[in-house]
Amino acid sequence: MSKTILEVRNITAGYVPDLPILRGVSISIYAGSLTVIIGPNGAGKSTLIKSIAGLVPISEGMIFLKGENVSSIRPHQLANYGISYVPQSNNIFRTLTVKQNLSLALRNVGKNATDRLTDLLHQFPNLSVKLNEKAGALSGGQRQFLAVAMALATSPQIILLDEPSAGLSPKASQEVLEMLNEMTSRGVTIILVEQNVNQALSLANHCYILAEGVNQVDGKASELLGNSIVSEIYLGGKRLRVQK
Repeated sequence: MSKTILEVRNITAGYVPDLPILRGVSISIYAGSLTVIIGPNGAGKSTLIKSIAGLVPISEGMIFLKGENVSSIRPHQLANYGISYVPQSNNIFRTLTVKQNLSLALRNVGKNATDRLTDLLHQFPNLSVKLNEKAGALSGGQRQFLAVAMALATSPQIILLDEPSAGLSPKASQEVLEMLNEMTSRGVTIILVEQNVNQALSLANHCYILAEGVNQVDGKASELLGNSIVSEIYLGGKRLRVQK
């Protein structure tokens, strides 16, 4: 069995003091897995991964990375801990070329930057033929591929992604999710917030469902695919664990 690489224990977090969005949320992430976080709008999904990334303050609870307490991590420290974060929007520099975007992501890699760029272009061949094009001219799917390639520049152990398929066509969405699933075979751990529920569940290893800022259900993604409890939570007719 894979080892737990990241553990979130009973965190309470939010943007405004005394107005928490997350209330006692816990998740356990296994190394080399693809874990999807789903739930209705306002459930706290994005807040959860932003809390892990140090973008939202935690008032209670703790986060452990391979046993080390990283609850006070700051965004500029992410790479030092082997974590990359890909926001839903503004995750590339549209006015720069593809190559310039990748070069920026590789700026702290050092003398291995050239070799790392070669590796990334081999992994993302569609980008290799677009190197001198402005990133803003790429298709939606290609922009997300570029964002993920930039996240991979520092060879992270964990990548946090916030709704990478938002606004994409069904085909592009599937391509992005399949690419993320393939990355886990190379040892990268993926934590994914996603609204494309069925596609995500068909590819993920594990799933956590949030609603109203608390854990509702978690389990193997394959077992939750098609389970009526998922639609019941989304439609607001089912709340298993609501804290007051």
